[in-house]
Amino acid sequence: MSKRKNKTIEASSFHRGFDLDKSAISADDRTVELAFSSEEPVERWFGNEILDHSEASVDLGRLQSGGAVLVDHDHSDHVGVVESANIDSDRVGRAKVRFGRSDRANEIWQDVVDGIRHNVSVGYRINAMKLEETNKESGLDTYRATSWSPFEISFVSIPADSSVGVGRNDEVDEKRSITIENLYEEQEMSEEVKTAPITVDVEAERAQIRKDEVKRIGEIEALGSKFDAQDVARDFIQSGKSADEFRVSLLAKIGDAKPVVESPEIGMTETEVREFSFMRAINALANPNDKRAREAASFEFEASRAAGDKYGKDPQGIMIPVDVLRGQRDLNVGTATAGGNTVATDLLADSFIDKLDNAMIATRAGATILRDLQGNIAIPRQTGGASSYWVAESGAITESAAAFDQVTMSPKTVGAFSDISRKLLLQSSIDVENFVRNDLALRLALAIDNKAFEGDGTNNTPTGVVNASGVGSVAFASATAGAATWGEVIDMESEVSQDNALLGNLAYITNAAQMGYLKQTKKDAGSGIFLVEGGQLNGYPVLVSNQISTAGQMLFGNWADLMIGYWSGVDINVDASTGSTSGTLRIVALQDVDVAVRHGESFSKGV
Repeated sequence: MSKRKNKTIEASSFHRGFDLDKSAISADDRTVELAFSSEEPVERWFGNEILDHSEASVDLGRLQSGGAVLVDHDHSDHVGVVESANIDSDRVGRAKVRFGRSDRANEIWQDVVDGIRHNVSVGYRINAMKLEETNKESGLDTYRATSWSPFEISFVSIPADSSVGVGRNDEVDEKRSITIENLYEEQEMSEEVKTAPITVDVEAERAQIRKDEVKRIGEIEALGSKFDAQDVARDFIQSGKSADEFRVSLLAKIGDAKPVVESPEIGMTETEVREFSFMRAINALANPNDKRAREAASFEFEASRAAGDKYGKDPQGIMIPVDVLRGQRDLNVGTATAGGNTVATDLLADSFIDKLDNAMIATRAGATILRDLQGNIAIPRQTGGASSYWVAESGAITESAAAFDQVTMSPKTVGAFSDISRKLLLQSSIDVENFVRNDLALRLALAIDNKAFEGDGTNNTPTGVVNASGVGSVAFASATAGAATWGEVIDMESEVSQDNALLGNLAYITNAAQMGYLKQTKKDAGSGIFLVEGGQLNGYPVLVSNQISTAGQMLFGNWADLMIGYWSGVDINVDASTGSTSGTLRIVALQDVDVAVRHGESFSKGV
């Protein structure tokens, strides 16, 4: 039999602090929109406290009926009123507060507008709690408030001490008793249990142990063979660790490891990197019968052959080694004693691949860039975890295990070209060489940037975010194409949040036309607040790229889960025939690249 006991504690009101988002201030209406509560655990003297944000647990009556806006929780320092309060679908309490026009209210309002006062604290009372988790190691239990009432919002200079929890400056609030339900149970063995004989089938137990051990060893060996980790697998088998522990170890090791185990560089020295010239190589390719041009570019062709051997591919023109693409940047940022301004080619501003990155909106949003890849790569991804089960006394737990699959990437070739005149080609100016490099980089960047978002995986193109599996979708209901409403914006975020993916490098990306619409559309008729203000939409950055070609298209998500991989080397070729009648040369650049989405659930799209 068991005895269930409750516990009561004496407490007055509690306070929690939040930081104010300045973009939510409306100067015309003298209002501020703010978050005042969440389910984030806060340490109190009795343990960790969680405020339950289900509809039945929160009493918003005091706030919704014109709750007070105070300064430092001082009931005599009243500067405003709560106009509205609600619990949103993300289980966060939010309110709109309006300041009065007294001298004191004007003083605090100006401090808020100027960013001097940006700390917000809510006062609330807890009526009932229940024990949610017992931590025997730390001795700090977790309690969930199942009935609580916020009653005022304060602008404070220093947030209340949440580790103490008692609103010590709330002197008019009397001490109250809070009942904590289901605190603990004391187990007592019945006489029947105490005296009942225990029988064990020893042979059956031994057979089950042998079966489980064979299965454990088989799973670990199979995983070790699949991921080329046989030595580690043997260690786990000998130490008696489980297959799930081995999976976790594999995932950690593979996540830390670089996709390329061998350096893609061909071993060029700093001097050789400085001497490598795009223009000499292009001039030699454009004039294959010019012996002097070929001799002048002999070093570039030698480096190209070495790069081709290293990467295992034959270039169509000349292969630019990774040493050059990476090394010229390293030299440029050095000091004069390292050749910073004594050798002409040191004046080049950016390395080739870096210039690609800077032109890509996906990189600005925080996409993961994988460089210098060789061969096809496979990145393990956990798709499911072990399950927990409730069992009867002496019952067996149902076996479960974590599940994995792979995100694969393979090189897909993108090409870009730039037309230049023969006279320009003959110039030896460093500015001309830099111009040609940057022009080719821009052409490639635009192609890669577009497919990172909209690639459909056909005709050797990557699959971008819009067409990736698992990406959430929100249909904009307005008759005007792409005219998103405030509710539809929240729906896009909810698509990500409901899959536990609302984290990382979160941002919106859309095109210029949609951005213009968002900047001039209000949340609602009376708020005076536009959907996009200060470059943010509901607190998240909004980035603009006309590479989002679909009218009204919007994307939202954790852009760290968008991976863009570059394979070693850039292939440069020259087409002298296409523009022969006008005396122009077409410089063609080829780059191997691929795009992958680590978790489709990390993104949502709306149109």
